[in-house]
Amino acid sequence: MTKIWIRGLTGLALMTSAMACSTDNLTNANKNPNSPTSAPPGALFANATVNSVGRWVVFGGGAVLTQQFSSVLYPTVDSYISLQADGTSGSFTSAYTSDLADFRKVVDAGKAAGQAGVYGPAMVLQTWDFSNLTDQWGDVPYTEALKADSGTVTPKYDPQKDIYAGFFVTLKAAVDAMAASPAASPGLGSSDPVYGGDLTKWRRFANSLHVRYAMRLVNVDPITAGAELKAAFTDAAGVFQSNADNAKMVWPGDGVYDNPFASGVKSRLDVRLARTLTSLMTNDPRIRVYGRPVADSGAYPGGYGGEPSGLSPDSAAKWFKLASWPGAIFGPGVTSYGTYGTSAGLKTPSYIMTYSELLFLRAEAAERGLGGVPSGEAATDYYAAIRASMEQWGITDGGAIDVFLASPGIAYKGGTAGLKQIATQNWIALFSDSPQVWAEWRRTCQPDIVLPGPAAIVPYVPRRYYYATTEALVNAANLNDAIARQGPDNFATRIYWDTKPQNAPTCH
Repeated sequence: MTKIWIRGLTGLALMTSAMACSTDNLTNANKNPNSPTSAPPGALFANATVNSVGRWVVFGGGAVLTQQFSSVLYPTVDSYISLQADGTSGSFTSAYTSDLADFRKVVDAGKAAGQAGVYGPAMVLQTWDFSNLTDQWGDVPYTEALKADSGTVTPKYDPQKDIYAGFFVTLKAAVDAMAASPAASPGLGSSDPVYGGDLTKWRRFANSLHVRYAMRLVNVDPITAGAELKAAFTDAAGVFQSNADNAKMVWPGDGVYDNPFASGVKSRLDVRLARTLTSLMTNDPRIRVYGRPVADSGAYPGGYGGEPSGLSPDSAAKWFKLASWPGAIFGPGVTSYGTYGTSAGLKTPSYIMTYSELLFLRAEAAERGLGGVPSGEAATDYYAAIRASMEQWGITDGGAIDVFLASPGIAYKGGTAGLKQIATQNWIALFSDSPQVWAEWRRTCQPDIVLPGPAAIVPYVPRRYYYATTEALVNAANLNDAIARQGPDNFATRIYWDTKPQNAPTCH
């Protein structure tokens, strides 16, 4: 499968190069040089998947904001300096001009051909792509986005409440269409780098995303959250059943298509685990994967320790040899645990959504009495979620996992204390999924030890990013409408689902 979708991308690049010589292309305001209109849907889908996963599931700001990582040489993300508009605008604009535009073309082509196996997966990943935008910026172009070729070059910004409502409609439509697709109907097949065209797994993934987005609304609209949770859990296709259902991108590791998270840190000598993360993983077997022991292993229990977050450059530099580097499969260098840069590291999957996350969300729903999940299943799902995360990250010693689950800080307590455990363990399990660790921290306030560092440019952890600088130039009226509705364009403004933290039991 890998070789086939790579060939599709190679062919797409050649077509793009040939078409670049035509001045006619310059007249189309919505032309994406990475997705020519004559490219087949399979190649476009593979290209969009690679680009979107490479944009979001990376070493990014969210993982630094919530202190899974820190920097010992260039702590401008730790202090939020490089997370201002100049530093984040590229992700905002390129998502629309690249992968979202490609997904739209796949949806259009698939619907025109009546092939749900083509347009269904594209609808699901397009929804996931949009969710990363709205969860980091709030109100964004949605219903009028990607319509420049129809004359809409200045799309309105939709309220996040409406965007989420659109997510539920789109995911259900995709699931229903794929369920009705004849077995012999052409699909994406080997052009699908996530599930290889398996529509049963795509339906489970769509329902699992439905659960994620429903839970995002639980503090601002618990009635809608509960109804949408129930709809997802009771769909005929079900949700993730095991780690075999994980939505993941398996990278060839050929030096061209590598795990983007690992690629982002492989040549960076400044990345370290943050103390917030390591302090919560003292006896956690996953620390051996997430990080590496510091040279002076006697300095910390178990040999792993993190750097305090938000330090000045001079203070951060002192931690160069005193904080754990990212694990061997993620970071540079050679250690007793392994060597980064080998095929094993470069092929590490990028996880779009996991069975572990689904179980944590189900455990929370059970504890909060939502979605029809029996309340007595909270503990069962919580333990199963941690076990699934362990296995996902290669921890196979069942006895060690059992000991960890029975330890005083991990054994499930129930009630609000249990909800805090669920939230904290979910945050740990989401390691390397930068947008999700930030979103879940904002929604649950856990871990509650995440605080701005001494060099932070604002006295709080940012709740959102600034809008792209180009939007003020090309779409000012709609941008200003969004700002007037949502709040000032700064780090402090809370996006819709983050506006009622008082309703979250774990925020008290």
